[in-house]
Amino acid sequence: MKKKKKYIKYLFLASTVTLLLVSCATQGPILYPNEHLKRVGTEQAQKDVEECEALADAYLKSHRVEDAAKSTVIGGGSGAVVGGAVGAVTGNIGRGISIGGAAGAASGLVRGVIKATQPSPIFKRFVERCLRERGYEPIGWE
Repeated sequence: MKKKKKYIKYLFLASTVTLLLVSCATQGPILYPNEHLKRVGTEQAQKDVEECEALADAYLKSHRVEDAAKSTVIGGGSGAVVGGAVGAVTGNIGRGISIGGAAGAASGLVRGVIKATQPSPIFKRFVERCLRERGYEPIGWE
């Protein structure tokens, strides 16, 4: 029983660290240094990017948190099935289900968060158009 709790603690710790690292890795538009950008400066350009992203979020009503939660549930369920199969073969089905479920949920959560931090193609196009209308020339995302 103590080993099971130990595995779950390690899975939780690993997924928490991964979430913290991934949550800081969001993408943003890269602007070509045209005359407009040179005239307004990088501080104003950053404000305009943030405004365009906020407009995109409001207009598209993205459901990023819901998608991450859904991915966690799906990952937990599939992990429990795989863990149960492994546990049946090794002789401890209950342990296999619990460890597989925890591992699947952790990987599903990480996968959902990674997906949620990456802007969708529609979001990107919305922000790029907003920036072009303000005089900028977006050339990609990084």
